[in-house]
Amino acid sequence: MDEVLPGVLHWTTFHEGIGRPVHSHFYVEGCALFDPRVPEDGGLEEIARHGRPEVVLLSNRHHLRHATAFAERFDCPIRAHRSGLHEFADGGPDVQPFEFGDRVADGVVALEVGALTPEDTAFRIAAGPGALLFADALIRDGDGGLAFVPDVLMGDDPEAVKRGLTAALTRLLDQDFDALLFAHGAPVADDGRERLEAFLRENEARAA
Repeated sequence: MDEVLPGVLHWTTFHEGIGRPVHSHFYVEGCALFDPRVPEDGGLEEIARHGRPEVVLLSNRHHLRHATAFAERFDCPIRAHRSGLHEFADGGPDVQPFEFGDRVADGVVALEVGALTPEDTAFRIAAGPGALLFADALIRDGDGGLAFVPDVLMGDDPEAVKRGLTAALTRLLDQDFDALLFAHGAPVADDGRERLEAFLRENEARAA
């Protein structure tokens, strides 16, 4: 577990379901966990050592991961965007809704991405220079560059989805941030805005 921004902890665990590492975060000042899996070193008590979470935030409906274990241990709610709650309707855990634009924790605002899935959310976190945390709309590839998920995960019309993602990510440039955090990829602690702008320019050029 490492502190990637002031008060923002990051850790990596191996996700057996997809056969690769995934990334989780804890914004200590905001008492908010993002897409958490139980740390492999220290377990739930490693989180308690740093602070007490008051909410578990899912960046999309597919990122439940170990949220229920955290909710039970810390007696806190799990929240996801309203349009993804059908995932949990049939005997799933109690997941409470939020809307895009909501302040979902102290210093955390939920922002619309959509395009890939209706509930796909970016969280703007008021830590350090500001950070954006992404679900599946933006990941890092094997070389560490910014990337979209593979076309096979984008449904019947990957190019239309990419256009939608490019438009959504461009809108997010209106936010105040310099760091990028990911559910799938190591954090970018600085120069994140410049990297995102360059990524979008490259995609627009390819689409032209």
